[in-house]
Order: sequence, then C-alpha cells, then structure tokens
Amino acid sequence: MKETKRTEGNFFEDFKVGGVIHHAVPRTVSEGDMSLYIALYGDRRPLHCAREFAQSLGYQRETVHDMLVFHMVFGRAVPDVSLNSPANLGYADVRFLATVYPGDTLRAETEVIGKRETSRPDVGIVWVRTRGFNQRDETVLQFYRWAMVNKRDPGTDSGADDAPELPAQVAVGDLQVPPELDLSRFDPEATGGRFFWGDYEPGERIQHPQGLTMEAAEHQMATRLYQNNARVHLNEMLQKKSKLGTRIIYGGHIISVCHAISHDGLENVVRILGFNAGAHANPTVAGDTLFAWTDVLERIDLGRPDCGALRLRLVGVKNLDPSEEPIEAKVKDAESGRESHHPNVVLDLDYTVLIPKRR
Repeated sequence: MKETKRTEGNFFEDFKVGGVIHHAVPRTVSEGDMSLYIALYGDRRPLHCAREFAQSLGYQRETVHDMLVFHMVFGRAVPDVSLNSPANLGYADVRFLATVYPGDTLRAETEVIGKRETSRPDVGIVWVRTRGFNQRDETVLQFYRWAMVNKRDPGTDSGADDAPELPAQVAVGDLQVPPELDLSRFDPEATGGRFFWGDYEPGERIQHPQGLTMEAAEHQMATRLYQNNARVHLNEMLQKKSKLGTRIIYGGHIISVCHAISHDGLENVVRILGFNAGAHANPTVAGDTLFAWTDVLERIDLGRPDCGALRLRLVGVKNLDPSEEPIEAKVKDAESGRESHHPNVVLDLDYTVLIPKRR
C-alpha cells in the first residue's frame, strides 16, 4: 500500500508524555512584522517603534514586542500541538527572557508533560511546555499551556489521567530584567504616561476607555502572520458544523487586543515579564466588540532603584462595556454555589510587568 503524504497533525492518541517535538519552519522577525503588528492592534508603546527612545534605555535599537515574540513562538508549535485542537484552554509560568530584535530568527521545541481523558469521548486534554530560541540558542521565551485535542478514534478511552501540577505564578526570582536595560534615564514624555511604580496600589481597578470591534479580515491576517494553521481559526466550512457556527478567533489575538486596550492607564509599562496564569474564558468571533479592565494585584520590589514590577489581572469582556455595566470576572451559580467566568468574559490573564520608578 502506497504511503499517504497527507499531513493530518497530531491527535490526542499521538502524544506521549515525555516526548519532545522539534518544530519546523524557523522564523526571522522583520521590521515589516513589527509594523504589521501595530497595524493590527494599534499598539502605542514607543519601545517597539522609536529607535532613539529604545537606545536611551540601553537597548541596541527598538525591540520586538513581547506579544509578537509570543505569537511567533506559539505559531511554530501549532502544526504539531494544536492543529487538531478545538480550543486552547490556558497558560502558566510564561517567562519572557532574552530581548528579541528585528533580524533575530526564532525556533521552538515542545515537551509533552501530561494528558488526560475528559467527559467527552471525542477530545482529551494535553499539557505541554514550549521554549523559543534565537539564532544563538538563547532562550527568549518559555511557557506551559494546555489544549483540548481531538481524538482520531472518538470511541477509544486511553485511561490517561496524568494532569501535571503547574506553578501558580512566575517566581519573583525568575523574572528576567534585560541586563542592558537602564530605566534611570526613562523619559515619560515619549510615553505620555504620568504614573510610575509607586503610584499603583494593590486593589486598584483601572477601567480602560477604549472598545475594539473584531474584524474578520484582521484576525485572519494576524493568524496567518504567526503561521498559526489551527483549523478552527481558518476553515469556515468546518466551523459551520460547530456549536458556534463560525471561525473562532485565535486566543493570542485576543490577548494582544486587550493588551493594546490596556495601554490607557499603564502607559509607562516597559515590558511584560511573565504570565502567571491565563484562561480564554469564552470564545470570541468576528463582530464581537472587546473592552477591558485591569486589577492591580501586587506591587513587587525587584531591589533596583530604577524599576519595579506590578502583578496585574487583565480581564477582557465582549459586547458589554464594564465601565457602563459593571460586572465581575467570575459569577457564582445560585443553585450549585460553583464559580465560573461571566459569559461575556473572554480573557482572564494574571501577568507581571516591568515599570520604572519615579526619579
């Protein structure tokens, strides 16, 4: 029998705990990628678009946006990890490490760390740890994530039940401040920001004023930019048979949209240090309008005179402006007493950022 050359991707049965996948198609990040990122999200952080500002802080030049690095590394892994995934469920211990500059080439590898059956016969859950490297084999990014993955044979129960225990947050000692960075010369005129590390109080909520409507062309372009070929984002004929009846927007696109919305009130944030935990609480489709708020969870002193860290909770909401109709991210069921995300919440991201101290 002639061997088929058709590429199906990995199904739940194909993943072996302890297995390591070296992903194909390394990607050189260009200035064009950086400009297109701004076009897609309207990001206004000068570190990624103003060379002189970046150099004043000790960088060689403007840097690649942390979320663009995340998407590029994530996209390397999709064909092997989540091509057959109906949903990415969450992230943990995401660490942004070495600085990435335009011209750097990124590659990725993934280790399978757990899998288990679900109550549904057609899908299981797979946990992986992915690492991204530059051309010098320096680790630029590492993260855990878990995804629902379709089975090749929905009638087979593998008995898998080895879900791993993941860190609740990125340890303070693992937060990496770029060694070249010097924020003692930070000029807030470039950012337009008035607030520094000491101005944010735990328990404070920042209601971001902007709302952004998801356009089909934009989320499709973004998903292709990252070479993310997961079927649920691209194949309308396939998705018409699904419960939603249309393509699901890539979850990373939602993070970038909400992150761009959160610029107002956090203008002086320099970079993302890590994601402690994150969940795509409900799906988003083209036509939905997103809003966001940020809760300040913790102010972390890094022992440096020029900067500190803030632990934040970014909540993205669809089709409801929380500044006009206040809601909480989670609601309790009156009968069962169980907590679950509000049906309009699409993103619940606990993450840590670097921000200068006031001179």
